[in-house]
Amino acid sequence: MTQYKVLALDLDGTLTNSEKRITPRTLAALQQAAQAGVRIVLASGRPTVGIRPLADQLQLEKSGGCILSYNGGKIIDCRTQQVLVQHEFPADLVETVCTYARYWNVVALTYDANGIVTEQPDNPYVQEEARINNIPVRGVPDLPREITWPINKLLLVGDPVDMPHVEELMQQEFAGRLSIYRSQPFFIETMPLGVEKSASLAKLLKALDLPRESLMACGDGWNDLPMIEFAGLGVAMGNAVPPVKAAADVVTADNDHDGVGLAVETYILGREGNG
Repeated sequence: MTQYKVLALDLDGTLTNSEKRITPRTLAALQQAAQAGVRIVLASGRPTVGIRPLADQLQLEKSGGCILSYNGGKIIDCRTQQVLVQHEFPADLVETVCTYARYWNVVALTYDANGIVTEQPDNPYVQEEARINNIPVRGVPDLPREITWPINKLLLVGDPVDMPHVEELMQQEFAGRLSIYRSQPFFIETMPLGVEKSASLAKLLKALDLPRESLMACGDGWNDLPMIEFAGLGVAMGNAVPPVKAAADVVTADNDHDGVGLAVETYILGREGNG
């Protein structure tokens, strides 16, 4: 029996291939892991609405898996629909972040129950976020004024050349007030302070009365680094950024060559050398 009772999976660049699909081998391995009692957690910066189709494909409502959305801003139990972890973005900082975004020529967006809400719906990086999640975009004249519901994050999108500088400046400006980091070269996550995947996974493990040694986590991007370091077994994808590979316990194949499936077969299902 595997020591790993919880399997946290990043989505883009990890669980899904370049076509945003789960490969058949990976799907089969995950179904077997779920049947063996492993709780699968889809852990992504995506909004909840953008994760649900993959959760449905994996039938997490039957196996008791979870959706960890907004980089840890919210965790939902797929079986009961209970919200297990919730972190709301500080309402008093929404306008300030949007003002900074406009000044640095990046675009802010958030999400409602249906999809994306933003002032620049035709921006190519906004459209990329819509494509990744397969959700619609709603354009509004004034985003801060439009937001009348609790949100979990503001995503800033822009030219990858500019984003490291913008990220650094915003980290300085909002130090002690928000957590800010890149999840893709063209995405900057602005989150409630202290929110990231590992912090929310720690809360989930505590609720399940499990040690972190029982967690296996797979990821590829900068925002996966904390959970890769935190997990009992941190698995970097073959396509992962160098810091994630350096922090991981093991490196698997890339997301177009069944990387997650191979890792699950080896470390959860016990099929050593079944490459």
